[in-house]
Amino acid sequence: MQLLWFLPTHGDGRHLASATGGRALTFDYLRQVAQAADQLGYWGMLLPTGRSCEDSWVVGSALAPATRQLRFLIALRPGIMSPVLGARMAAALDRATDGRLLVNVVTGGDPVELRGDGQWLAHDERYVLTDEFLQVWRRVMSGEAVTFEGRHIRVEDARIAFPPVQSPYPPLWFGGSSAAGIEVAAEQCDVYLTWGEPPADVAEKIRAARQAAERRGRTFTFGLRLHVVVRETRAAAWEAANDLIRYVDDKVVADAQKIFARYDSVGQQRMASLHGGNRSKLEISPDLWAGVGLVRGGAGTALVGDPDTVAARLLEYRELGIDSFILSGYPHLEEAYRVAELLFPRLPLSHGANGPRPARALNGPFGEIIANERPPVLAAAS
Repeated sequence: MQLLWFLPTHGDGRHLASATGGRALTFDYLRQVAQAADQLGYWGMLLPTGRSCEDSWVVGSALAPATRQLRFLIALRPGIMSPVLGARMAAALDRATDGRLLVNVVTGGDPVELRGDGQWLAHDERYVLTDEFLQVWRRVMSGEAVTFEGRHIRVEDARIAFPPVQSPYPPLWFGGSSAAGIEVAAEQCDVYLTWGEPPADVAEKIRAARQAAERRGRTFTFGLRLHVVVRETRAAAWEAANDLIRYVDDKVVADAQKIFARYDSVGQQRMASLHGGNRSKLEISPDLWAGVGLVRGGAGTALVGDPDTVAARLLEYRELGIDSFILSGYPHLEEAYRVAELLFPRLPLSHGANGPRPARALNGPFGEIIANERPPVLAAAS
């Protein structure tokens, strides 16, 4: 398994939908989160994209020198940038980070936001554009001089001068729940992403994506994006989950759900259908909680519980075929530590040189010295 963390470039805090406990979104804070993830041994980090976020390419470029091993999963936006410009940017950042770039293909799901960015295509046509974009991007990144004419993309003698470190290019990650999205993923991408739905729904989506890839003679791996509320006891975890939405009232939920209703993203529609804006139906599957999705777009579910429970649920997804998990929690700095401390020892991680090391291999001590003399020891869980 590979665990990635999330960089909150659209804001962070202790409570959803409230400035109470909110954090100022500064580059110093984002650097803290990135460095914590790097030092704790996370395999990578997702940088979100959209008009509510700081630009992922600029932020990734700024933070990469402050980290050593952390990989950065950064968004390519077909229709927002040209495929050749996207190729130059990706090759440059891959070289600057010595091969630590991962590429997240984001077609977009909010028509209002997309029109603000100059993108007016309907849902399925955006995936036609995405397919053409990636055909050009992949060939250019592979060192070809490309002439291409499609319905939306037209280039002549397109090329880049400096190749990426990773060959033939950094891995392409892709999330799309619609039939059109799955077909493009099967044709073009390396990692298929989905959000944290109940295991049976995830299994069905994996089956459909895998079959689409097999029809093309291709394979890819699978990733899951969800939040985590893990505490030493189950009761404490559910208390923390409920505290996260302490200030989320019915009006805030109604306003947020009204905005999400305009999305033509099938993935967002599936997220909204899990709870329907109803607070009484938030545990949609054992230990899988949809409270985040009341007010947050995109990933709206969290695994909630004690470390053994959350680890067991992650391993259930792993049995379905998921091997990359993009996790997050509020606030993202503290929760990066909590997840690493409570979950890393319980999971079969394959993080390579940046992976977590056993405590005995570090210098220690861990925790505050007792009475200025005696080092603390691990206590058995009650």
